[in-house]
Amino acid sequence: AQHPSIATKSGIMLGLGETMEQVHATLRDLRAHDVDMITIGQYLQPTPHHHPVMRYWTPEEYQALEDYGNALGFSHVASGPMVRSSYHADRQAAGAGVAA
Repeated sequence: AQHPSIATKSGIMLGLGETMEQVHATLRDLRAHDVDMITIGQYLQPTPHHHPVMRYWTPEEYQALEDYGNALGFSHVASGPMVRSSYHADRQAAGAGVAA
C-alpha cells in the first residue's frame, strides 16, 4: 500500500443473488488487500425501474457475516439490513485510530 497508515474502508450490498460463500470470498479478498473496515447492508430497490431485490438476508446471516469479518481481522464490521456505507462512520474511524 502506498500509505499503509491510512485506514481503508469498503462496503457491499447484499440481495442481488449472491451466496454466502461468495460474500465470504469477497471479505477474504478485501482483507487480503488490507481493507480495514467493512460495511455490509441489504440492497433495496429504489424504484420499480431499478433491479429488483432477489433475496432479503436474515438478521442471523448478517450477524454471522459480522462474526466472520471480525475473525478475518477487520478493525470494524457493520453488518445489518439497514447498514449503509456511512453507517456510524465516526465510530468506525475512531476504532481505526482516525481523528474525526
